[in-house]
Amino acid sequence: MSASPNLSHPQRTASPPRLHRLRRELFASPLDGLITIALVASLAAAATGFLHWATTQARWAVIQANSNLFAIGRYPIEQQWRLWLLVTLLAAATGLSWGLLRAWPRADRRGSAWPPNDTIAAALLTAISFYVPLALHAQAGIQMRWWAITALLLLVRAAAGRWGPLVPRQLRPLLALLWPVLYLIGMVLISGGLGLMPVPPAEWGGLLLTLVEASFAILLCFPLGVLLALGRRSALPLLRWGSVVYIEFIRGAPLITLLFLGQNILGFLLPGGLAPDRVWRAAWVLTFFAAAYVAEAVRSGLAALPPGQLEAARSLGLNLPQSLMHVVLPQALRVALPATVGQFITLLQDTTLLSLIGLLDLLGVARTVMANPAFLGRNAEVYLVLAILFWCCCAALGLGSRALEHRLNPNTVALNTSAHKA
Repeated sequence: MSASPNLSHPQRTASPPRLHRLRRELFASPLDGLITIALVASLAAAATGFLHWATTQARWAVIQANSNLFAIGRYPIEQQWRLWLLVTLLAAATGLSWGLLRAWPRADRRGSAWPPNDTIAAALLTAISFYVPLALHAQAGIQMRWWAITALLLLVRAAAGRWGPLVPRQLRPLLALLWPVLYLIGMVLISGGLGLMPVPPAEWGGLLLTLVEASFAILLCFPLGVLLALGRRSALPLLRWGSVVYIEFIRGAPLITLLFLGQNILGFLLPGGLAPDRVWRAAWVLTFFAAAYVAEAVRSGLAALPPGQLEAARSLGLNLPQSLMHVVLPQALRVALPATVGQFITLLQDTTLLSLIGLLDLLGVARTVMANPAFLGRNAEVYLVLAILFWCCCAALGLGSRALEHRLNPNTVALNTSAHKA
């Protein structure tokens, strides 16, 4: 006869309380406890010193007086409504994508629609990315615009999350077309055309120029990198060796050297009417430079696949392009995704070299501001703001990469398929 369980004392759960778990992880032994105390004391001292400097010694007037220059450079004041419209459209698209991705079934054995860590990180990123421009502007009107844009993002996200499951599954892939269309609309709004007054690239600057250069290079270097990776593995000697020579030459040359070559040589080789603007010359150089590194990342993904994948696809009656498109490349790109996104982040950081060729990107604007006699010695404040802005952009790419990896996980796809059939 088995003893009945003691109902007066509830059984302990499988997971220990949070305090016990922290003690086990941070104070498992006397040495671990000493290391934890030393690290916490060091972090507390650093945080205290930083807060004391930021609140008493730092002079943030250099940021407030030049916030417009940091954001958009010398963009005409009377045409800045276009940029506000573009930011509004980006906020609405971000909220729509975020809400729909949360609403549609996803990868989780626990049944949640979004990894909790990604939710917290995305919320913090959104708060920081909107608080920083808000803190840098002194006009109440500009502050209200940022508050309204933030409210729009959250409102669209909530609406999409609520009514997202009502969208037919056949229409869900069309969400991917939203961002290319929005990118084209954004370029028209920034540069002019279709009835808008043209704004030459020479008047772009600051964060606007940095994001335009980086986004242009990222969008074009990826397909070029895939083609180069396939060319390097081709059986045609001319195509294979041409890809090898291109990749090795680009990887062996410093980016700053290629930027100077692009700025000077293209102006001599092409007629005056065909030579692109200096901004677009730099954008193409960044594209061709990053494509070589993306090609190596994709080639690593192709090398990680067993050769039987291609042979199995060919045995099913698929020709070579179909086998690559439907069988080989989806698996290889999933393997190469972390390295590829890492290259995108590096490319975004490499845009700081544009200031060395005379373009007013974020670093170029910062050097111009710090050269002003009225703001001498305010280097720490300027570089701190630049670091925050770059961190926000890089963290956004990192979050997108993690979410995409989670969705492309084969276990996730199989789990969602079985759940949909059930």
